[in-house]
Amino acid sequence: MTQPEGPAVVVHRSADVALALRAAGPCGVLLLSAPGAAGSLGAAWFQALVARALGAVPPPLPPWALVLDCADAPGLALAALRAGVRCLVLDAACPGFPAVAAAAAEVGGTLLGARPPALDMAAIDPARPADRARLTAWLAGGG
Repeated sequence: MTQPEGPAVVVHRSADVALALRAAGPCGVLLLSAPGAAGSLGAAWFQALVARALGAVPPPLPPWALVLDCADAPGLALAALRAGVRCLVLDAACPGFPAVAAAAAEVGGTLLGARPPALDMAAIDPARPADRARLTAWLAGGG
C-alpha cells in the first residue's frame, strides 16, 4: 500500500473541506479527520461531511483523499473499510494492525500507522487574509 500524496489538513466541518479543496493546488490534499473520529463520529458521518462539501466546490477538483483516524481500534477500522473509506490511520502498535493492513490491501486501501503532519483547519479563519495565506502555503508544500 502506498501513502496517499498531498499535504494533510484536519477538517471538522464541510466548510473546512470546501476551503481546503478551493485552496489546494495540483498536489492535492488529504482530508484528515480529527484524532479518533472513527470512534466518536463514525465513518458515515465523515463521508457525509466530505460529500456535502464536494457539492459546493466547482470543478475541476484537485486530487484529494479522505483519511479517517481510527486511533487504536481495529474493529472501527474494519467497519470503516466496509463503509467504503479507503484510507485510514490506525496506531501501528495496535495488535490488530497487521490484520487491518491485510484487509485494507484486499480492497485497494491504505493503512497509515500514524497521523501525517497536518494543518488543523480549526486554527484557520477564512475571513483573515493571513490565515488564508497560511493555508495556501501549507497546501503548496511550504507549510
